[in-house]
Amino acid sequence: MRSGQGDPEQPPGLDPARLRDYLDAHVPGLTAGPLTGEVVPGGRSNLTYVVTDGRSRWVVRRPPLGHVLPTAHDMTREHRVISALAPTPVPVPGTIALCQDADVLGAPFYVMEYVEGKPYRSDTQLAELGPERTKAIGERLIDTLVDLHAVDPVAVKLEDFGRPQGFLERQVRRWKKQLDASRSRDLPGIDSLHERLVAAVPGDAEPTIVHGDYRLDNVLVRDGRITAVLDWEMSTLGDPLTDLALMVAYAEAGKIGPSVVSTVSTAPGYPGTEDVVGRYAQGSGRDVSNLDWYIGFAFFKLAVILEGIYYRFSHGQTVGEGFEAIGDAVIPLIRLGNDTFKD
Repeated sequence: MRSGQGDPEQPPGLDPARLRDYLDAHVPGLTAGPLTGEVVPGGRSNLTYVVTDGRSRWVVRRPPLGHVLPTAHDMTREHRVISALAPTPVPVPGTIALCQDADVLGAPFYVMEYVEGKPYRSDTQLAELGPERTKAIGERLIDTLVDLHAVDPVAVKLEDFGRPQGFLERQVRRWKKQLDASRSRDLPGIDSLHERLVAAVPGDAEPTIVHGDYRLDNVLVRDGRITAVLDWEMSTLGDPLTDLALMVAYAEAGKIGPSVVSTVSTAPGYPGTEDVVGRYAQGSGRDVSNLDWYIGFAFFKLAVILEGIYYRFSHGQTVGEGFEAIGDAVIPLIRLGNDTFKD
């Protein structure tokens, strides 16, 4: 899993001594000594830490410090979906413990297994692998999304994990509320994009488990295989094309120049948008003819997510590095959304 950074004695948002006390009480025998931990770099929302007792490693996930949007950082839901997917073809880390007592670390958290693998975030990282291996990784990313959307929610006891009826309408409304909760400046074009999305919401599709933030740097890759899909904080039951569209939106956003989103889509060999959509459609058998609406909404959602992160950064409530350019990326995303979906 991703390498860590920070003060191992007391990383922000993690008290290793209190964590060990909790694990000793609830998972006896797991730890063999005092814990140290480091913040995993690259995260922009929930905080992730690698902790170790000097013999074994685990991963801890908790909400961000400070300003937290309602429903956006639910550790219980994230823990539940990862646990439910363990017996399916979708690769996920094994879960170890869920703590809903905020007194332990200042917020609910969960502990999962450490999985070996690398999250590819930049075109230069992928370029080192060469075009053929890059293409294969991109295709496996698409195929893993097809596998996720093929999981029967009833079979894994996630039939009540969301409310599929009216999913898209609620999603548009929800992300508008998230925007309003973090809005602290003028964002030209975002309100007109929202209005046109509302006016053309597609009807309900057959629901699946959706990840909510599916992209290459949210999976781990080792020896060309995807070893784990991570960051399930936005998962629910809903329209699977929202996952596909967000994957496309991230890829297109990575082509517009220096960006805070992944640039893997510009690496030689990485599947283009037509290839991504075509492979997904063939593997899933789903109709993708109305995908422009979904991609327009994906740009809207991505802009709102980054604006929320920018809000926390501007109020001094973030942990880690690389937040300085986030605010500058929001307007180009809004423009891409308006250019993609013209109703």
